Amino acid sequence: MHTDLARRASLLPQLAHARNPGMALDLDWVASVQANTSAIERRAASLPGRRSVKKDWQAAWLCKAVSLIDLTTLSGDDTPGRVQRLCAKARQPVRADLLAALGMEGLTTGAVCVYHEMVEVAVRALEGSSIPVAAVSTGFPAGLSSYRTRLAEIGDSVAAGAAEIDIVISRRHVLTGNWQALYDETAEMRAACGAAHMKTILATGELGSLRNVARASLVCMMAGADFIKTSTGKESVNATLPVSLVMIRALRDYHARTAFRIGYKPAGGISKAKDALVYLSLMKDELGHPWLQPDLFRFGASSLLGDIERQLEHHLTGAYSAANRHPIG
Repeated sequence: MHTDLARRASLLPQLAHARNPGMALDLDWVASVQANTSAIERRAASLPGRRSVKKDWQAAWLCKAVSLIDLTTLSGDDTPGRVQRLCAKARQPVRADLLAALGMEGLTTGAVCVYHEMVEVAVRALEGSSIPVAAVSTGFPAGLSSYRTRLAEIGDSVAAGAAEIDIVISRRHVLTGNWQALYDETAEMRAACGAAHMKTILATGELGSLRNVARASLVCMMAGADFIKTSTGKESVNATLPVSLVMIRALRDYHARTAFRIGYKPAGGISKAKDALVYLSLMKDELGHPWLQPDLFRFGASSLLGDIERQLEHHLTGAYSAANRHPIG
C-alpha cells in the first residue's frame, strides 16, 4: 500500500491518463461561457458547513492532502541550503513516529516547486525519491518579460530536470478579450514543455470577473494545458472557493466534451488544515474520486504542511504541539 502511495505521488497526468492534446480554439464555446456570480458565491459560502470529517476519517483526509502538496519556496532569498531542507521535508513530510502510528510510512508530498535557479539543486536532493520538481517559469509572477525569454525559460528548466512547468498567462489578453492571443501563447508554451507537464497559472485575482476566469480556463485547456492553477501566490487575492468552483466546473465541462481530464491546483492563501479539507470535499462533490489523486490535484502551499502535521499529532495524542516541532524547511 505504501509503495503504491509513493508511486502515485509522482505520477504525471500524461502517464496516468491520456494527455490532453488540446483542440482548435472554439470561440463560440468561449463566448457562451457565463458565470452567475451571486449563485457561485452562495454555493461557495455553504461549502465549509456541508462536509465535516472527524477522528480517523479526518486523519486519513489530511494524509491525502499531504500527498497532494506542491511544497513550495519562491522567495528572493532562496539558497541551495533552504531548497535542500525543503526537499528533505518533501521526502519526510510528517514526523516518522506519527506516520508509523498512522500506518502511513512512505508518505511524501506531490512535488517540490522552485524557481529555475534552484531546479538542479532540487533534482539532486530528490534523486531516488520519484518526487518530481516543478519550476515556475515564463516571467513568473507577472509574465511581462519578452516572449522569447519566457519560452527560453521553459526549455532551460526542462533541460535542468524539471518534470513540471508552472507558466503564467498574459493577463492583458483576458482583460481585453483577445482569446486568440491567449490560445496561441499557451499552445506554444505547451509545445516548449515537451514531455514535462504544464500547469497554467491564471492569476485569477487579476482577471476582473468570474466570467473571465471561466473563459480563460477553457481557452487554456483548449491550448493543451495539463493543469489549470489559480494563482502565483504573489497577487493580493489568491485561491478562493468561488474561483475554485468556476475553474472546477470548467474542468468538468471540458471533460464532458472531450473526454480528457485536466488537473487543478489552487495556490496561495491555503495555510490551514481545515481549508484543505474544504477543497478536498469540493473536488469530491464536483468531480469525484479521480480528481483526488496527485496526478489531477495539487495544493500550491508551504505553511499548510506544518498545520496538517500539528493536526495529525493532535489526533494521535490529544494535545497540540508547538509549531517549531514541525519545521517545513
